Amino acid sequence: MTMSLNKAPALARRRFERMLDETGLLCVTLLEGLRRTWDVRQWWGEFIEQCWFLARVTSVPVMLIAVPLGATISLQVGDIARQLGAASGTGALLVAAMVQQVAPLAAALLVSGVGGSAITSDMGARNIRDELSAMEVMGINPVHRLVTPRLWAASTVSALLCSVVILAGVMGGYYFNVIQQGVSPGAFFDGATTLLQFSDLVITIFKAWVFGFIAAAVACYMGMNCDYGPVGVGRAVNQAVVVTSIVVFATNYILTTIYQVLFPPRF
Repeated sequence: MTMSLNKAPALARRRFERMLDETGLLCVTLLEGLRRTWDVRQWWGEFIEQCWFLARVTSVPVMLIAVPLGATISLQVGDIARQLGAASGTGALLVAAMVQQVAPLAAALLVSGVGGSAITSDMGARNIRDELSAMEVMGINPVHRLVTPRLWAASTVSALLCSVVILAGVMGGYYFNVIQQGVSPGAFFDGATTLLQFSDLVITIFKAWVFGFIAAAVACYMGMNCDYGPVGVGRAVNQAVVVTSIVVFATNYILTTIYQVLFPPRF
């Protein structure tokens, strides 16, 4: 019993050191992927292909998620606002929530869960087939050839998906708030502009852009460093989705805190 207690701190220290090593390697993969961004001709074709793939597999699911989210926010907030005699303020709260928080997070999680898992499995399959080693033998950097276009494709699609999330969420909220709860359309859209600033939209697109980089970097790193065999690829996909979710939510908290300090919310 005493020996197992003595081993516990050492085991925790080794796990912490391993986590730091993997975090450092992940950052190296991200920075190495961005280092040759200027050489667009080398990765432009792969970038277009990845953008089309990510947009194709995420556009419909993101709308199917955003509509119920907007409807739920409108339904819950609308009931409380109606009891307080401020039903017209539901549109403002709904649009503010969709623009400031829901849109970038939903876009990032969809890119990670749908597109990121596909990227991880693709990179993992290349790894277990030794394609990455073969590229290095031929003098081709696999990070520059494969990771760079996926980083920019994921960030571009994630930023573009924000508008889809906002539009779909507002449509769902409009249906429940205006059609079901009887708020006038003019009051709904007039209140939508009271709590928002132009900087809110800018920071939303910026956060989605950053989250796309994070999702693609984690997916590529997990796939390129997975264990050999189908089981290793499956574990890498699972780890990529979990790690991306944790890093995205932590980054969202940091960016939101900095933004609220620099641009106080409007009342």
